[in-house]
Amino acid sequence: MSVTRRQILTGVAGLAVVGVTAGGLGRYWLGRSDPEVGHDYQLIAAPLDVELVPGHTTQAWAFGPSAPGTELRARQGDWLRVRFINRLPVETTIHWHGIRLPLEMDGVPYVSQLPVKPGEFFDYRFRVPDAGSYWYHPHVASSEELGRGLVGPLIIEEREPTGFAHERTVSLKNWHVDEQGAFLPFSIAREAARNGTLGRLSSVNGVHLGVVDLPAGEVVRVRLLNLDNTATYRINLRGQFEARIYALDGNPIEPRDLDKEYWLGPGMRIDLAIRAPAAGEVIALRDGPVRLGTFRVVAPVEHSATTRDWPPALPANPVAEPDLNNAEKINFNFEWVGSVSVDTDNGRPPSLWQINGQAWDITDKTCADRPIARLVKGNSYILELKNMTQYQHPIHLHGMSFKVIASNRHEVVPYFTDTYLLGRNERAQVALVADNPGTWMFHCHVIDHMETGLMAAIEVA
Repeated sequence: MSVTRRQILTGVAGLAVVGVTAGGLGRYWLGRSDPEVGHDYQLIAAPLDVELVPGHTTQAWAFGPSAPGTELRARQGDWLRVRFINRLPVETTIHWHGIRLPLEMDGVPYVSQLPVKPGEFFDYRFRVPDAGSYWYHPHVASSEELGRGLVGPLIIEEREPTGFAHERTVSLKNWHVDEQGAFLPFSIAREAARNGTLGRLSSVNGVHLGVVDLPAGEVVRVRLLNLDNTATYRINLRGQFEARIYALDGNPIEPRDLDKEYWLGPGMRIDLAIRAPAAGEVIALRDGPVRLGTFRVVAPVEHSATTRDWPPALPANPVAEPDLNNAEKINFNFEWVGSVSVDTDNGRPPSLWQINGQAWDITDKTCADRPIARLVKGNSYILELKNMTQYQHPIHLHGMSFKVIASNRHEVVPYFTDTYLLGRNERAQVALVADNPGTWMFHCHVIDHMETGLMAAIEVA
């Protein structure tokens, strides 16, 4: 395994830190840097007071001046260079969810790098090969660190114009807070053994029942990102509108109408095109019957660019096409096996889940030395994903994209993704070319499930 040495932070006072909180304390800011200094962004993780519950303060952790964190952008094929500075009281990393990148930039502690300790920095530097909607988050103490707000959108723009003159990013996140905005437990064993520990307060871009404006009469690209620890959203819209799906988890598809609802699991993303109705109308963004937020239709800015017609399909990303006729098949069984105990040994979480009879121990720094599968670089594989439980699992693979090709539960129009929502008792097939060498995490993105066993390592060499 490749482990990059941490760098000790010196001279932080000389870095760009702007803004002031109401209490007069410095607010840590994310900003573009002079390219000559060697990075495009400085990204500071630090405590941040936010008002999730009106009239009450929640002591969140944030990337930049907001939670979820400030949106990062780069263009497909370009380098993304981020100097990450840790001003938290705990160690952390950044994982770039869905990005195909070198192992040493993947942000998994003791696999791709050492954790970034308080007062240290780490330089992330990699090309972004694929356009689409992605996000970033830690891979250390994930239930708490993501739960406190350390998540943010990462948008990779297409090389050429797409035909969309307008777009909006919509970050969905539930918060584990009470009526006074104080944090509740991020993980409860009995809930981890089921669907996972749900937060109690939903938010759109960090605001409960948040409002997003759409220009009247225009076709708007709306990027919906599920940045939650646990919740799967049954996304549906209500109002006078037309909507089509243009991309799933960053990868373009042939545009099709949005059905009654789309199940968006933790870590998953969907790009919609919404044709907004007349000014003054509203479109409800819902999770099943529950309202999450509102798209408010407003008069377009005079002389602004327009998109009246449906744009063409987005250009495909350069993901290698697997050779299905010569692919090796590998089975992965996802099982519930644990028994919830009040006490755990040495602070370990309970062991509740496993893949192929192996449960991941997040307190064991050597787990990745024992990969569950070893793939030959350049070969094609079909992974049979068998959910032997009564709960859904959004299965995420680091470092590579895979193609969903079949399911025993529903018809599949094949598409590339990095996260697949595996339904209860579902058996699905996904295919990939093992084209990125390294030891890659393969796990459920319900954080409770991941931290109680449902994770493994896949080696490509």
